[in-house]
Amino acid sequence: MDRIFGDSPSLEDDFVVINFFALEGWNLAELFHVRCVVAAPYVVPYSAPCSFERRFKKDIPILYKYLQRVPTHRVCWKDVTHWMWPLFTEDWGSWRSKLHLSPCPFTDPITGLPTTHDWAPSPLLLYGFSKEVVECPGYWPSNVRVCGFWFVHMEWQFSCNECGERSVLFSKRHLDLKDELCSTHVELQRFLMGSTSNTPIFIGFSSIGSMGFLRNSRAFLQVLEAVMEVTSYRFILFTAGYEPLDSAIHELSRELYCSDRNICCEDGVLLRDNLFCFSGTIPYNWLFQRCVVAVHHGGSGSTAAALHTGLPQVICPFLLDQFYWAERMFWLGVAPKPLEKNVLFPENDDVNDICKAASALSNAIKSALSPEMKACASEIAAKISSEDGVREAVDILKEEMISKSDARI
Repeated sequence: MDRIFGDSPSLEDDFVVINFFALEGWNLAELFHVRCVVAAPYVVPYSAPCSFERRFKKDIPILYKYLQRVPTHRVCWKDVTHWMWPLFTEDWGSWRSKLHLSPCPFTDPITGLPTTHDWAPSPLLLYGFSKEVVECPGYWPSNVRVCGFWFVHMEWQFSCNECGERSVLFSKRHLDLKDELCSTHVELQRFLMGSTSNTPIFIGFSSIGSMGFLRNSRAFLQVLEAVMEVTSYRFILFTAGYEPLDSAIHELSRELYCSDRNICCEDGVLLRDNLFCFSGTIPYNWLFQRCVVAVHHGGSGSTAAALHTGLPQVICPFLLDQFYWAERMFWLGVAPKPLEKNVLFPENDDVNDICKAASALSNAIKSALSPEMKACASEIAAKISSEDGVREAVDILKEEMISKSDARI
């Protein structure tokens, strides 16, 4: 940022875009006298401690009083309680002092009093989700704007460059359906199109494995095997390149080599004809159109893609906003009650634990496949189909820049 803003006067229309996990950006924007815009594809993933307001009122009473009575189009108490409160609780003071800023935001570095002569407007906060899915309560700050879900271009999300290029040609109707993926991934396409009467179920938990939550990859595969033994379900498992899970898959493939049909290809392994394990990446908006249920961790991207394609969901949350999305999907009627991670992911190979996890997953999938849940998912997909969250966010930023320029004239 010093290279961008430090050598010359900042342009008045410059701004810095941050998310809730990059609050350093707020302080840097203050240092370089540029506006700060917050952009997040999820609801604030944390809440202020119950003691926050009491301590704030005690430690910074003058600032507290000012934040309470300042007009809502300026930074006010609503902004602080909604998302800014970590700026006052984390140990920013020494770092801000090194930047020659006041240890406490919105106060003078000499007197410690609120900088009322140069009070900032309420920061623009862009949310990348739909009003049809998330309720927007009146106590949110005045400058919160809900744009609709954000999706990047589909071709950018293929780990295979040739598949990405083919997706563009297919969208322009230059390719037949049978040629949608490249020849390297013919087994994946064959699995997805293999049975019109038994569409596969997606299972993927993104980086949950690398974060330490998937401690026994072989036990999880045994859970899926147990489900397939008592149902006709077909699964496509995304491993997210998690090495212990990929190793467990290849080990199982070698064990089954003599007795069952299994195919190994680039990025993928087919086990027992009903489980395709894939270590690459494919855009969910493309894949979910070819699945019947999405089993995932409740990440904002996975949830958005399932909603957009009208796919019922089974969610097992692990941290932060995943619990919100899991409960919200349950409340909307597009997912059954969230699964517990300690149930779905056994830490050992105990037969009872495997059976318990398989039963929980089977029952959840059965609920997701109910006519009522499928109808709810289709209804929400229809409501949000016309939304273009990225376009809306860009238009809001342009509008913000124009309004600021007009105000100076």
